[in-house]
Amino acid sequence: MKKLLAIPLLAAALSVPAPAQCVMCYLSAKSQNAARARVLDLGIVVLVIPPTAILAGFIAFVMSRNDRYRGE
Repeated sequence: MKKLLAIPLLAAALSVPAPAQCVMCYLSAKSQNAARARVLDLGIVVLVIPPTAILAGFIAFVMSRNDRYRGE
């Protein structure tokens, strides 16, 4: 159960805004006004959601199978 609590805490810690990692994204965001930069940030978040959901589903599936095989 403690492992399940670590996942949301890790996700919350990683959701802190970070500087752009890609030079092209950084330069395009720097050259735009604030409203367009916000739209770019929203687009990045939208593109991150599906892989994150797939990974979370895979982790939940593996953990449920592991508990089932251990007899819990």
